[in-house]
Amino acid sequence: MSNNSRNNILKKIRLALTHSTPIPFPQSEGSTPVVQPLQQDIEVEFAEQFTSLQGKFQFCADTKELHHHLGVLCAQQEWTKVYCEDEQWKGLLAERIWTDDIVTCDASITACELLVARTGSILLSSKNSGRVTSVYAPVHICIAFTSQLVYDIKDALEKLKEKYKGNLPSFITLATGPSRTADIEKTLVVGVHGPKEVYLFLVDDMS
Repeated sequence: MSNNSRNNILKKIRLALTHSTPIPFPQSEGSTPVVQPLQQDIEVEFAEQFTSLQGKFQFCADTKELHHHLGVLCAQQEWTKVYCEDEQWKGLLAERIWTDDIVTCDASITACELLVARTGSILLSSKNSGRVTSVYAPVHICIAFTSQLVYDIKDALEKLKEKYKGNLPSFITLATGPSRTADIEKTLVVGVHGPKEVYLFLVDDMS
């Protein structure tokens, strides 16, 4: 290749690099929001998304209803061993039902940090009994309040930053329905790497 040809190619490359390529579909580049705005009550949005992912949802008008519905659930499922590290929930069930052994328990109960309505997710941290309590037991029961509802994951992360003022918990995770995988022959299997059932009791504290 002659020097003239080489110089001409270099000039073309430099020219191309100094002029950005036009975006073929400019309307797709940030001109419209990716997350659509909330179209209904945030409690309804969460319930719909959560149940669509095989979660089991129960709305409670107050803690009295929570006490009733949780007792009915335990009786229906014939649970005799329920694990919980949070003392505030120990009065919800008869003392004989509680167990300190998560290995043999029928279900576990935790609180949570927040609920993300758009994805039907539960945001948990190491402050909510850690990872083991919500993952190891065959059934995870989460008790939350309507004041903990946010619309999107971004909103949840901002709330966490405000709450902990930069000193975030060592463990933060989003639980979206029961554990499931389709790794083997594309067949969906529930409960392989975590709980096979997830219950969410939402208590109204905004009335």
